[in-house]
Amino acid sequence: MISETIQIQQLLERIAALLRGERRNKLVELGLLPVQFDALCYLGECNRYSDTLMALCEYLGQTKGTVSQTLKVLEKKGLIERQADAKDKRVVHLKPSGAGLALLSELTQSPLLCALHAEHGVDTRLQGALTELLKQLQQANGGRAFGVCRQCRYNQSPAQGHFQCGLTGDALSEADTRLICREYEGND
Repeated sequence: MISETIQIQQLLERIAALLRGERRNKLVELGLLPVQFDALCYLGECNRYSDTLMALCEYLGQTKGTVSQTLKVLEKKGLIERQADAKDKRVVHLKPSGAGLALLSELTQSPLLCALHAEHGVDTRLQGALTELLKQLQQANGGRAFGVCRQCRYNQSPAQGHFQCGLTGDALSEADTRLICREYEGND
């Protein structure tokens, strides 16, 4: 008899493999590797504290050299841009270009999953359970959570519609609070 843990793992691995295969076919047409697209996705979702080479290394769990090569490819294809930090010229921020944002818009959602969702809907309990599972796996693995700013314990709202990072003291826009951050800490 297969344990529940093994069954859950097998289901998750099979679902992930199907979604990766669907995306991989499109990436092959574009001459991109999955890790390159993963980096672009992260850069499209992260905030200004998390759009650096080192944060991307942490998020992908890869070395600085490997991630640097990935970034060179993305930059050569015109999918990302480098921007010097306004306060500290040693810091370089990585942002998707217009072409990168267009690609993200096209490939971020699985057409197959979207069609299934439109036909059958999605169980919000499943989404919550998967989110919790990911959080627990990250904590058990000693990795950073890279959570959404709005759900972080540092996120403060001193006035209606105004947000501030309690860690850095910086003002945050409404859009900033919907992005992922490497400094994220849950409200546990």
